[in-house]
Amino acid sequence: MSVSVIAVVGAGFMGSGIAESAAAAGKHVLVHEPDAAPLERSRRGLEASVGKSVARGRLDQAAADGLLERIVHTPRLEDLGAADAVIEAIVEDPRAKGRLFAQLDELLPDAAFLASNTSSIPIAELASWTQRPERVVGMHFFSPVPVMSLVEVVRALDTGEQTVQAAQDLAREMGKHVIHTKDRSGFIVNMLLVPYLMAAIRMYEDGFATREDIDEGMKRGCGHPMGPLTLCDFIGLDVMYAIGDSLYEEFKQPEYAPPPLLKRMVVSGHHGRKTGRGFYEYADGRVAAPAR
Repeated sequence: MSVSVIAVVGAGFMGSGIAESAAAAGKHVLVHEPDAAPLERSRRGLEASVGKSVARGRLDQAAADGLLERIVHTPRLEDLGAADAVIEAIVEDPRAKGRLFAQLDELLPDAAFLASNTSSIPIAELASWTQRPERVVGMHFFSPVPVMSLVEVVRALDTGEQTVQAAQDLAREMGKHVIHTKDRSGFIVNMLLVPYLMAAIRMYEDGFATREDIDEGMKRGCGHPMGPLTLCDFIGLDVMYAIGDSLYEEFKQPEYAPPPLLKRMVVSGHHGRKTGRGFYEYADGRVAAPAR
């Protein structure tokens, strides 16, 4: 089945990035959030992102205008009934995602697939909320979506071959490189990445080194584009906590467990760049000063 109209549920940073990449590939996109405020933030964010592409010469103005015209924001879930496929990008909460998948399964009985952008929640768990588990697949994009080229396509126990093929084809049309993974918490990238990031948080929590030295050590010593604590802030500390907690629940291995400091930062609202404070403080998305 050809996918020409895509529904993206979740108008946050990830959902908006997925919408931009799909629209850049010529797809028509319906972005849904039940509340007006996140929809308006998404509109402004997309205009700013596309405007930067024009300023840098990556898009001409006509192409930018066409891209934005192909994205429609709606607070009405029923408007997604016109979509050929859905990509979910809401909060990392299995029950919230499950309830949404049950609604989408009923609303879109003929959709090519229902995909989740989850970082760590088992796809089979989400599929269990539907009557058509063969249509449920993981499509894990990486942030920022318009820049990062990777998509993990995750096959659950009941995911059909046609579903995997349709998700893979769409990702490739969006200019992404696809890797395939079985349905285990964390998939490929986060299963390898999270122990490294949690170790950096523990090192800082224990007072072993400053956050700057931890980050500079990995940048200059290993050639990483950003240090682990900066990367945690970029991903979002609330997201990091949810991923680590999910991995620990699945494997019961201590390297995945979120350190106490991470939990306290999350409950204090220090979620990284998106809230202006994490391991560093931020002003307009840039590091302003080390958080004390």
